[in-house]
Amino acid sequence: MTDLTGAVWRKSTRSGDNGGDCVEVADNLPGIVAVRDSKDSAGPLLTFTVQAWTHFVVAAKREGRSS
Repeated sequence: MTDLTGAVWRKSTRSGDNGGDCVEVADNLPGIVAVRDSKDSAGPLLTFTVQAWTHFVVAAKREGRSS
């Protein structure tokens, strides 16, 4: 199990006040990026390698520009 004791969680600046339908990301951990539902901070979460998260963010930004 991954130790998330030092995780610093943040929401996107674009999340706004949309009723809480957001994810939070902790990218300050060595070697991983953790993602969780902001409405359920004690619930399940996903972890990614830094490389996998970087690829995801680049692809999401590229997709966002094309739509």
